[in-house]
Amino acid sequence: MKMSSQEFLDWKSKRITLLAMSGAGKTTLANKLPKANWYHYSGDYRIGTKYLEEPILDNIKRQAMLIPFLRELLLSDSICISNKITVDNLTPVSSFLGKLGNPELGGLSLAEFKRRQKLHHLAEIAAMSDVPDFIHKAEDIYGYHHFINDAGGSVCELDCSVTLETLAQNTLIIYIKIPPAMEQTIIERAKSDPKPLYYREAFLDEKLAEFLQLNNYASTDVMPPDEFVTWVFPELFKSRLPRYQAIADQYGFTVDATDVATVKTEDDFNQLIASALET
Repeated sequence: MKMSSQEFLDWKSKRITLLAMSGAGKTTLANKLPKANWYHYSGDYRIGTKYLEEPILDNIKRQAMLIPFLRELLLSDSICISNKITVDNLTPVSSFLGKLGNPELGGLSLAEFKRRQKLHHLAEIAAMSDVPDFIHKAEDIYGYHHFINDAGGSVCELDCSVTLETLAQNTLIIYIKIPPAMEQTIIERAKSDPKPLYYREAFLDEKLAEFLQLNNYASTDVMPPDEFVTWVFPELFKSRLPRYQAIADQYGFTVDATDVATVKTEDDFNQLIASALET
């Protein structure tokens, strides 16, 4: 979707997709918009509560069955297990993705890790494909005039032109670009607190082979899970930047994360987007 800055400011039902690396400020920016006027659609929340709900719960139950006390209660239907995913708490999704590595250290086998990665890939495509329906429901059922799609950090990895075209036809795509001064901060933050991530299979295969050779690990079954996540994140970060930019160049517009951090009000937000459209 392309438009002039004035057309955007005059747009009665603004519909926006925010794209960025995790840590660039997508959710923080979306939360600054008045909830009375803007419907906040979280791609990761949709993934966790709709498309990965059952696999996430199965994973939790599998762990619970290892504890004799909980096993007995589960088998007798004396307890039930549920998750409490919210827009601000997506831990169950991350826990399901897991980390590749030594099972004795909580890691997953390569086959199981790739199975979960594939499920997440399909779930993210489905969640983004749901955006047009939610735009309609947000206005038709709840009366929201504006819609913001807080897309997951791995949307640039989907390699699905149909999904991107769907987003571009129904929303204004805005890429929040991280300036060089902020890049190292985000990388160091990820290194100090390594979290499960989604990787394109080709990227994973290439970097995993490199990591195993560098560290003389015979297989993924002996490598520490956190060690691989910490090592690979800077590589993932660098690989995603041109992918995001390519999406913005073809389908949308770019704003600087430094400018995003200065937004305090809805008017600030609208002016930020209008300025990007002028550029």
